[in-house]
Amino acid sequence: MKNYGNGESTGIDQTAAGKIETGFSSQDLEITKEEKDVLIDLAEEVAEIAASNEMKERRILWGRHNMLERTRPLIFCDPENGWNEIITEAQMKCKGKIARRWEMDLRKEIFWGKKMGDDKPVESFFDVSYTVTPDDWGVKVVYHRTEALGSYVWDNPVKDYKKDLKKLHSPTFQIDWETTNGCLDLAHDLFDNILAVRLKGTWWWSLGITLPGTALRGLNNLFLDFIDHSEELKEFHSIVSKGIIDKLDYLEENNLLSLNNDGTYVGSGGFGFTDELPAGDFNGQVRCKDMWGFTESQETVNVSPKMYEEFIFPYEKPIMDRFGLTCYGCCEPLNTRWHIVKNHRNLRRVSCSPWVDIERMAEYLGDKYIFSMKPNPTAIAESYVDHEAIRQDIQKNFRITKGCVVEIIMKDNHTIGHRPENVVDWCMIAKEEAERIG
Repeated sequence: MKNYGNGESTGIDQTAAGKIETGFSSQDLEITKEEKDVLIDLAEEVAEIAASNEMKERRILWGRHNMLERTRPLIFCDPENGWNEIITEAQMKCKGKIARRWEMDLRKEIFWGKKMGDDKPVESFFDVSYTVTPDDWGVKVVYHRTEALGSYVWDNPVKDYKKDLKKLHSPTFQIDWETTNGCLDLAHDLFDNILAVRLKGTWWWSLGITLPGTALRGLNNLFLDFIDHSEELKEFHSIVSKGIIDKLDYLEENNLLSLNNDGTYVGSGGFGFTDELPAGDFNGQVRCKDMWGFTESQETVNVSPKMYEEFIFPYEKPIMDRFGLTCYGCCEPLNTRWHIVKNHRNLRRVSCSPWVDIERMAEYLGDKYIFSMKPNPTAIAESYVDHEAIRQDIQKNFRITKGCVVEIIMKDNHTIGHRPENVVDWCMIAKEEAERIG
């Protein structure tokens, strides 16, 4: 099983899919007998689902799909911040921090396996992440939030390139081994003989340069820098790119990476199943070339293709070149910069957001890449859902992408109208239309 988007009402950090656990400490490892009983019962239910023939078939289907075999379009729905409207406070039984986190994770898997109706495989693993400090780039980004899930602003520490660039260094972090091993021991104690417990590091969601770059420099400043400080911006992006590569080197050398050619969420949607990874010379120590990699540059959505090619792509490419297979993009529409993005090595999965020119991308991608279609999440965000409009939109998009290798990923939900049936109905419609076109 994997960790996905979480929410406030369960006492869990809001995160994107696969983000590192950093919220636990050794003081959080106390679990009552009643909480243990709850978690064991849920784990047994997950294990039963994972062992079913349906889940075996889903894993095979994702593997074929990822290797560009022609299958029906695959469906995945992650309600993200809508999970708190599916698994409500009234359903949660555990009170302790780690118990609540694990209860939420297990309940999500059960919902995916029994009610969601998409193609996500439920797995027979229970993965424990490393507990780590945030990356230290040599300067501190200070965030100001109104509430845990509300809007925020931040103080960007790189204010003057001449003074501040020399303060930056490649990111460093500390692993809290006491808490990490404590979580792992606790998971073994609870779930051994039910689920296979693994220490599995998921060290990034995206390896794009503009996400950390924006935090360090500020979005408005970054946009102005393309004109006002063009050479300094290139130097800045070079430092960020090298920092990410240095971190990858460290993770490789210290055997901290984990394979993601399984039910791991990769890119901005989809699962990693493939026989093409790890590399042929794999000896048990995971390297980047044994894995899926992922970059995106959503922050530069309004930057011209020419500027993207000059200021962003050259600093993304060395990162992507490290990986055996790669994914690109999230919410940015890629049709205007596809002629640049397609030059990434080993590119396989391409995000096609709600704002993309779908006809153009279908022509570009054909059957050479995975067309990772992202429908607009507003379709299921209200108490009233227009089922026929959803069906017509999916039918139209499937017709346009008929010659492509298609997956349709419902994500980026901030609400599902407080109606769990919204995601179930969307999955049902999407699955029906996928099976219709075969």
